[in-house]
Amino acid sequence: MGLTLVEKILSNHVGRNVHAGELVISKVDVCAVQDGTGPLTVQEFKKIGKSKLNNPERTILFIDHASPSPRKELSNTHMVLREFSKEYGAILSDTGAGVCHQRLIESYVNPGEVLVGADSHTCTSGALGAFATGMGSTDVAVAMALGKTWLKVPATFKIVVTGKFNPGICSKDLMLHLIGMIGADGATYKALEFCGDTIENMEMSERFTLANMAVEAGAKCGLFVADEKTKAYLEEKGRGDKYSQILPDKDAIYERVINIKAEDIKYTVSCPHTVDNTKTVDELEKEHVKVNQVYVGTCTNGRIDDLRVVASILKDKKVNSDVRMLICPASPTVYKQALKEGLLETFIDANAQILPPGCGPCVGVHAGILGDGEVCLATQNRNFQGRMGNTNGQIYLASPYVAAYTAINGYISAK
Repeated sequence: MGLTLVEKILSNHVGRNVHAGELVISKVDVCAVQDGTGPLTVQEFKKIGKSKLNNPERTILFIDHASPSPRKELSNTHMVLREFSKEYGAILSDTGAGVCHQRLIESYVNPGEVLVGADSHTCTSGALGAFATGMGSTDVAVAMALGKTWLKVPATFKIVVTGKFNPGICSKDLMLHLIGMIGADGATYKALEFCGDTIENMEMSERFTLANMAVEAGAKCGLFVADEKTKAYLEEKGRGDKYSQILPDKDAIYERVINIKAEDIKYTVSCPHTVDNTKTVDELEKEHVKVNQVYVGTCTNGRIDDLRVVASILKDKKVNSDVRMLICPASPTVYKQALKEGLLETFIDANAQILPPGCGPCVGVHAGILGDGEVCLATQNRNFQGRMGNTNGQIYLASPYVAAYTAINGYISAK
């Protein structure tokens, strides 16, 4: 019986062929936590009684969710991670160093590896051909101590996308369309394996967006076969020697195959308060949904390609006077590239505000919390009630393309 991509990767880490539904103990290559989950992980690690980390060079502590800290209580939790890093030799990614998922793909994760992170969007690294998944703080603490984790091998949904997108359509539209189709729990504990000529022609930034939001359909991970574009990305990041390719078997067993034609995808938006509550922009334009804030950034759409799209639309234009527009590059690398290309100047001239790399408004901790009754259109991955710091706020999710036009017009639109 052939193996899917996730079965192949886990088989290599278990030491034998494994199949969907099996409970296994797998080796772990990379462990990651962030400042929201990390303090509990540190506490649980110390309970285990281990005097050292299994692999300190590949254990990364990210301070990105409250970066820089807006409150003394959060500053105290940051101190816990800094002190742990010094005591045990773990890598510290401090304030301003960028969003954990962006930093992981830029610097730490390689094809064929296993990454466990105490954050649900750890699945972003699956676009590199790795098995990357979010786990609880205690599970990650065990992996940090032992270099192993236990899990059930997930069954796989094969997502086959063919054809070309219409102008302006992004992979974010595709992912919101898919989630709207199968539901927020439609792929619970499944692996989403993306393939088809549309996927093969995608730039890495678009693949990262798809992998990032796999969890919003309930998935355990989102996976892509590493290919020449993956290799080029790794070479650009200085680790081309880490490239390897793992292919699913032709006779692999999939629980479900979903075929999507790229030309059928329209500008798609998730409406409050669930990601699967989707409508097309055409539908929303009829409702004339006014917005108070537009947020471009996060681990979903805070990469340089995303900022280029927004800047191309904002060039020589102004953000609507009733709208606050926030731009947050996902990492210093993205920030510096945007500066070099003049994108930041375009944003400032359009009256947008630039935030330091981090999670900021997405988690509702600081730097863009909504007022009562306010509406935000964001390029982030979640629009749960209260997500941006106020249960009386309304959050819509969309692509950078839609975000830019919405900021200019003051209502949700794509032209």
